[in-house]
Amino acid sequence: MTSPHRTGALSAHSPRPGRWLALSVLVLAVLLVAVDATVLGLATPFLSEDLKPTGNELLWIGDIYSFVLAGLLVSMGSLGDRIGRKKLLLTGAVAFGGISVLNAYATTPGMMIVARALLGVAGATLMPATLALIRNIFHDPRERSLAIGIWGAMASAGAAVGPVVGGFLLEHFWWGSVFLINLPVMAVLVVVGARTLPESKNPDPGPWDLLSVGLSLVGIIGVVYAVKEAASHGFAWDVPVVGVAGAAALCWFVRRQLTLPSPLLDMRLFHHRGFSGAVLADLLTILGLSGLVFFLSQYLQLVQGRGPLESGLAELPAAVGAVTAGLLAGKAARRYSVRSVVAGGLGAIGVCLAALTGISQTTGYPMFGAVLLIVGVGAGLSFTVTADVILSSVPSEHAGSASAVSETAYELGAALGIALLGSIVTGVYRDFPTPPGVPAATASAAHESLGGAVDAAGALPGTLGAELLASARDSFVDGLRLASGVGAVVLLATAVAAWFLLRGQKLEDGPVEAATH
Repeated sequence: MTSPHRTGALSAHSPRPGRWLALSVLVLAVLLVAVDATVLGLATPFLSEDLKPTGNELLWIGDIYSFVLAGLLVSMGSLGDRIGRKKLLLTGAVAFGGISVLNAYATTPGMMIVARALLGVAGATLMPATLALIRNIFHDPRERSLAIGIWGAMASAGAAVGPVVGGFLLEHFWWGSVFLINLPVMAVLVVVGARTLPESKNPDPGPWDLLSVGLSLVGIIGVVYAVKEAASHGFAWDVPVVGVAGAAALCWFVRRQLTLPSPLLDMRLFHHRGFSGAVLADLLTILGLSGLVFFLSQYLQLVQGRGPLESGLAELPAAVGAVTAGLLAGKAARRYSVRSVVAGGLGAIGVCLAALTGISQTTGYPMFGAVLLIVGVGAGLSFTVTADVILSSVPSEHAGSASAVSETAYELGAALGIALLGSIVTGVYRDFPTPPGVPAATASAAHESLGGAVDAAGALPGTLGAELLASARDSFVDGLRLASGVGAVVLLATAVAAWFLLRGQKLEDGPVEAATH
């Protein structure tokens, strides 16, 4: 076996052949997971018509994927460190493709819920493995920064392209097609990845603690479920019980990691101020942004009357900004500083969210296009640099665990953001005044959601439907303005926190040692 020192010396002068082709394989996996996370929202109306789920079943179909994904990221990242990240990635890719077929041909709501949960298990193997492999393929820090920029750019592009692809497929095929597009991508990933990806893992990993896996899964799912249920339906008796149980499981998880000789997650990583600051910045940024992303699609379709494909195309400036900024972020952080690039990007997003507090039903697209472009630039700068900081803060043998922490912060931030900001929008929306003459049952359905108001208005005679819909839209926009203001405060506060937490943090410049494998 080549010694670490000798490998490190070689890496400075002899970069790994085929590393950029290997990166293209990793990018495919990221692109697919990002697209899959966004296409389901567009397919939900068609799926509902076919499978006829209850309201509760529909919520589980939408939520279970992210619940399981968030709960297993740390465990799967640690498993990749132990058995090999390439092995985990390719196995997960095959599983993701097979389970996608199960999703496409689900015949009952129960079958769909199980299929989405299994897809979350497979998805949890992909994201940490891709970022960890980048850490071990690119030994030169400047090349690694560019690779992380491309990785992040594709994640952003996938989230934006998802609605466009989904809108096209749903206009021409049945709803299951949004899952079957995974198959050819996964086939390419497995065939090319088996030939080009190097294997890497922790040379002395220790056992995989199954109790810690269970505690992590129960803890994160419990906390996320409690927050989302409380925001959507209030504090029924089960919500605090599940939330407290989840928090207790997470506390037990942390205490257990501190006592294990080979922990699932090395808690000492959080002693590094740059690592902790980058993780916190990611979580709070997604928390503040997710409400905008979630409700902006509804605004474009249900308030301004755009179709699914047009709405997807309208959101593309965010992807353009994120891709461009992600590719330049590493160079900018080295020329100026890590904290100025991260804090500047977050501050720009905060200012854009503040600008959205002035929107109305008739706000023109140029304003939205400009806001989305700047939001994309800010996100591309901050997320790329924080990912680089997180990876460079840890030894290469812990790259999987560190990547998983970064992804878990992203998933938790998204769940908490949609729940908390969603509760603001929903709370304001449900108080809209009902025009006189609207039947009680129709009014009740209209107050449940803006989509319900659109359906209810269509069933009312004369101008009564138009009055109901105008009132509902006004209230929805009021809620969106308030949520944007709260998101702006969160982002601006996060920018200030990042300025102090990332003080003195720098991206590596010289060659680093490769991991032994």
